[in-house]
Amino acid sequence: MKLTVAVAVLASALAEAHYTFPSIANTADWQYVRQTTNYQSNGPVTDVTSDQIRCYERSPGTGAPDIYKVTAGTTLNYNAKASISHPGPMAFYIAQVPSGKTAATWDGTGAVWSKIYQEMPHFGSSMTWDSQSKTSMPVTIPKCLKDGDYLLRAEHIALHSAGSAGGAQFYISCAQLTVSGGSGTWNPKNKVSFPGAYKATDPGILINIYYPVPTSYTPAGPAVDTC
Repeated sequence: MKLTVAVAVLASALAEAHYTFPSIANTADWQYVRQTTNYQSNGPVTDVTSDQIRCYERSPGTGAPDIYKVTAGTTLNYNAKASISHPGPMAFYIAQVPSGKTAATWDGTGAVWSKIYQEMPHFGSSMTWDSQSKTSMPVTIPKCLKDGDYLLRAEHIALHSAGSAGGAQFYISCAQLTVSGGSGTWNPKNKVSFPGAYKATDPGILINIYYPVPTSYTPAGPAVDTC
């Protein structure tokens, strides 16, 4: 009986240490963000070759109920629940929905994702990240986007156990957007696919952040695309 209780307490503690990204701006959970596989467990993706590395969808092919309307150049808050409790980098990717699809029906396959934000660490006696303990992270929608529907992918890579291959933890979700008011000159040079963008041995994914304390960091994936 005591063992059962101890296991339950440990499982609860582990779940609380993990997190989801269920909403943007001041909206309800999973209204504009596709519900993720970890919506109850809060557990991460650890296999970078899995289709789950794209949007971590609980029901692939089933979009969120609504599409959020946003003006290009606007800064959105992408919200974590309960908070980003592990050290590691935050990144955001965006992909334009092809003709004939909507942000609620497109699956995001192919080399269509552009990185629009990459967090870098601070170096010193330890390696630290501004995102840790935050309940939301801001992301600016590029002002040069073409009008239309997009998927916005939030990704946090927790590196506390990343000293061995498969140890990094990915917390991911995708929001559905309709963007208007952009200049239409968006021409990204570094598009990638998910899966495909990462390898388990990439230096930004396979890394011991504790000892010896790193003095540099190479982010996983492509360079950031800008207007």
